[in-house]
Amino acid sequence: MTTSTPTQVDMLIVGAGFAGLYQLYRARGLGLSARLLEAGDGIGGTWFWNRYPGARCDVESLDYSYSFSEALQQEWDWTERYASQGEILRYINHVADRFELRRDIQLRTRVSAARFDDGSRRWTVTTECGERFDAQYLILATGCLSIPQAPKIDGLESFEGPWYHSANWPTEGVDFSGMRVGLVGTGSSGVQMTPLIAAQAEHLTVFQRTANFSVPAQNEPLDEATLKQVKANYAERRALGREAMTGQFLNANDKSALEVTDEERQAEFEYRWQGAGGGFRMLRAFSDLLRHPQANRYAAEFVRSKIRQVVSDPAVAELLSPKEDLPFGTKRLCVDTDYYETFNRDNVTLVDVKAAPITAIRPDGLRTTQQDYELDALVFATGFDAMTGALLAIDIRGIGGRSLRDKWAHGPRTYLGVSISGFPNLFVIAGPGSPSVLSNMVHSIETHVDWITHFIRCTRADGITHIDAQLPAEDRWVDHVNEAADKTLYPVGNSWYVGANMPGKPRVFMPYVAGVPAYRRIIEDVAAKGYEGFSLS
Repeated sequence: MTTSTPTQVDMLIVGAGFAGLYQLYRARGLGLSARLLEAGDGIGGTWFWNRYPGARCDVESLDYSYSFSEALQQEWDWTERYASQGEILRYINHVADRFELRRDIQLRTRVSAARFDDGSRRWTVTTECGERFDAQYLILATGCLSIPQAPKIDGLESFEGPWYHSANWPTEGVDFSGMRVGLVGTGSSGVQMTPLIAAQAEHLTVFQRTANFSVPAQNEPLDEATLKQVKANYAERRALGREAMTGQFLNANDKSALEVTDEERQAEFEYRWQGAGGGFRMLRAFSDLLRHPQANRYAAEFVRSKIRQVVSDPAVAELLSPKEDLPFGTKRLCVDTDYYETFNRDNVTLVDVKAAPITAIRPDGLRTTQQDYELDALVFATGFDAMTGALLAIDIRGIGGRSLRDKWAHGPRTYLGVSISGFPNLFVIAGPGSPSVLSNMVHSIETHVDWITHFIRCTRADGITHIDAQLPAEDRWVDHVNEAADKTLYPVGNSWYVGANMPGKPRVFMPYVAGVPAYRRIIEDVAAKGYEGFSLS
């Protein structure tokens, strides 16, 4: 489809996940005409695409949900402590129906280019099919983990069996019964799917390059009494989340791991590991786990000791144990159900591809430098071009036609993680330079959308049509983000937080690590000072 006359709207939103839907809802509240474009044939963002077995949120469902509507909070009943992909997708579709959002959502529409017109002060956005839109405001709600890293292994095209990527799983699912399956990648997706594939397949071979830390989710059903108690006190729960480091209350311990006895430290770690804890509570066991090397080593060794307890083969346990050069939690912490236990199964093999790298895929399997593996199916959990991939996949051009790809050639640069100097009237939700992936994403999404909406309301009331971050303010913010990261152990992790999983990607620490409360106070202060750091005209 090609249109000569662009469709005019006040606001164009790209991406129909949690961020895009809420921005559409708030745009209507401002009385703006808005259109939301989504590449997939359904809404849900990352929860639409990531349908692999075991896909599940690592933030508790009672927190990983919208807070803007009390009626919505009261009427929706989550069934598990950690919601599955299917349940989250049902929730998102319920929200779209409940608030009648679908009439302004256009599916199967992938944006290819966006160009700012200096004269009209508006954006022209073009889709892959040639359809054009003209908008005053462009909101990029494209997600932080939405561009899969495609497997780049010689011979993949020759493989005679089926192969799958975790981020593009068949809607109808996959039956691995009776098959010899090879799984490449042991990040969060690989860790979640390993137990389920192993339970179904004749044999599962897991190809691991780098061992990562994983902690038990301690997932469980949510009974009626729990839901009733939470719903009666939801406002208090949300308030605690607002003041928590990650936007989710995890009962953080304000003590240092260095100031307690060995027995007290062990007891705290055990509490965080067992049923009363689980998940990201381990990261909040002590206040200095991600700042002090020795405090971190205590946590890392505790987890390694748990791996040795669970995995019966000492050699396999050693391979699954992260090395001492990886501080605990500096790569995205995996949250699992029976991951380490799975390697006690007779039909599961772990292959160390750091010691014996994969060299090629053959018609009947996979080859490393040491051995050939006969396989009937391949699964790739090879991650994403995180945080910047979806933004740079679009040819975005700002003032004077300068491309975002050129501006970000040496790494992403934003003001407050929401605006980019030289790209007026464009806002990024949960972008680089904001708490984003280090936080409860739904909380951070609501924070950004509310802030953007208030900004637009104020500027429209004053007749302002041009909003642009000032370059000095952007430079100061980038410096602040880096300074905050350098006070922690995060940059040591060599993770996708710094783009380390993408060959050739600039190594820049992308999220803001000082926490949700500190970040919120900063952006509220910017607003209180008349949106300091922005040029308005």
